[in-house]
Amino acid sequence: MARICELTGKRPMKGSIIWRSGKPKKQGGIGTHITAITKRRFLPNLQRVKAQLPSGEVRYIRVSAAAIKKGLVLKAPKRNWKKPEAAKA
Repeated sequence: MARICELTGKRPMKGSIIWRSGKPKKQGGIGTHITAITKRRFLPNLQRVKAQLPSGEVRYIRVSAAAIKKGLVLKAPKRNWKKPEAAKA
């Protein structure tokens, strides 16, 4: 399953880890130097949420935490059905 937000389209981004050695000049050293660069991925903070879609359908969708904070997700209404024997009494 792809790590993509269904509302905002956020997806993993490429980046790199940079290792440095040495003491910065500000701290009295002779300066830092890059010793290695490694590729890495920045993953979006996806959450599985039960939401009501614009069509009225209720289903689980994977959305980013930022989309939830912005209020883009309409939470599904709570079900209020009762068991058959409780309804008769």
